[in-house]
Amino acid sequence: QVQLVESGGGLVQAGGSLRLSCVTSGSIFSINDMGWYRQAPGKQRELVALITSGAKTRYADSVKGRFTISRDNAKNTVYLQMNSLKPEDTAVYYCKQWVYWGQGTQVTVSS
Repeated sequence: QVQLVESGGGLVQAGGSLRLSCVTSGSIFSINDMGWYRQAPGKQRELVALITSGAKTRYADSVKGRFTISRDNAKNTVYLQMNSLKPEDTAVYYCKQWVYWGQGTQVTVSS
């Protein structure tokens, strides 16, 4: 059974940084594309960043230049480094592998 467990969320002031991690198990991590998504209250879940099995990346326009997605295949882990955080980045952040989702981690950015 595939499991994804996110961590690293928290409360941070605007302009600050956080690093999210997502550890996976039950699958061959290295051959899977991985994604980070987020969902703010009252809004639809949206893509934040993707990283392919070949380490190609793609970002939402709203986070380009501020967020960096990376992966460590030896640790079955995908990361999201978030810098220059803004209040509008406040959301629950989820990682995804194929059809599987993690439970989410809350990120709150205060102004």
